Amino acid sequence: MNKIICERHPASQLPQDQRPSSDPNAQVTVTVEVEESRPTQVPTLDEIWAMRRPPFRTKEKIDADLRRLRDEWDD
Repeated sequence: MNKIICERHPASQLPQDQRPSSDPNAQVTVTVEVEESRPTQVPTLDEIWAMRRPPFRTKEKIDADLRRLRDEWDD
């Protein structure tokens, strides 16, 4: 883990919203730590398929719907 510690750092050099007091002559200790990043997990193909929303139509149902639409055009 990366860590930086600055002891007896002048509070006046900190951003206004991070100063612990209104005394600009105050001395502070500043600790900066790098947060551990979480690895980005890529979903598997099975997980992607599981996220699909129903209803699922079969090939036969899709073919039947297309035939019905074509029959309507012929009328």
